[in-house]
Amino acid sequence: MIIRNLLRVCAALLLGLAFLAGTGASASASETSSAVRTIRYDASRAAEFRTAVDQGARIWNEHVGNVRLVPGTPADVVVLADDGWPRARVTGLGRGTIWMGRQAVQDGHYTVRIASHEFGHILGLPDRRTGRCTDLMSGASAGTSCRNPDPNPAEIAEVESNFQNGRIGVTPGITLTEAPAPARR
Repeated sequence: MIIRNLLRVCAALLLGLAFLAGTGASASASETSSAVRTIRYDASRAAEFRTAVDQGARIWNEHVGNVRLVPGTPADVVVLADDGWPRARVTGLGRGTIWMGRQAVQDGHYTVRIASHEFGHILGLPDRRTGRCTDLMSGASAGTSCRNPDPNPAEIAEVESNFQNGRIGVTPGITLTEAPAPARR
């Protein structure tokens, strides 16, 4: 009888510990999946595009919940201005360099859309030249009349998934640009 009571007590203790361990694991997983990743960007060398860069970051912050773009250093993302086409070199999820190229602006493209698009690359999105203004990652293929700087629902979901799962939809180390290809002879 003593052994039977001892076994019951041990079983109750094991069940109690299993319950507590299971609850703790759920809380940890929940906290991990809802953690917001902060990405610091430095737009101090973005010249005349600094306001557009800040607006592009703010647009992403309004649409995604598990990542925040904030100005600051040391920076995960450096934003520069130059005379070429806009482009981004992604070195990892949430890390890289953005060039706000003046050539696209001179051609009539909207600076805030450019900034938001380039941040999309940093957040793991590839170019998708659909030609639709509703698709942020269609980039220049949407034409110069497109002034939509907002990601569509699929782009938002992909960024959320990228940061939830730690994956990236672009190859780190390559430079993504929409510069017109030179004519082939």
